[in-house]
Amino acid sequence: MDEREREFHFAMVAIYETAKIELGYVATRFAQMLAEHGGVATARHLLRGSPSEGFTTLWERQRLDLSVEYHVCQPRFQPLFTTAERRTARRRLEAYGFDVDARRAR
Repeated sequence: MDEREREFHFAMVAIYETAKIELGYVATRFAQMLAEHGGVATARHLLRGSPSEGFTTLWERQRLDLSVEYHVCQPRFQPLFTTAERRTARRRLEAYGFDVDARRAR
């Protein structure tokens, strides 16, 4: 795992912890996936299907900034993902009314 992949993995662990502390949302399956496969592989898996239950929960609580999709769209992590994966992440966020660029500008 290179430095950027490690940084992404730790960012995924951080969003799990933040959701747990700030929202009381314990994403057990997400934590298991991270432990078994690491952050990048977990993100790729989640991007392949429909929005996950966790994504929906974060949307309901107006915290899509804690989503895998939002982190995939971050410039520092973009080299880890294909154009198609980044496009999927952005489209999913936009479909749920989340403006990635406006949030990043904050």
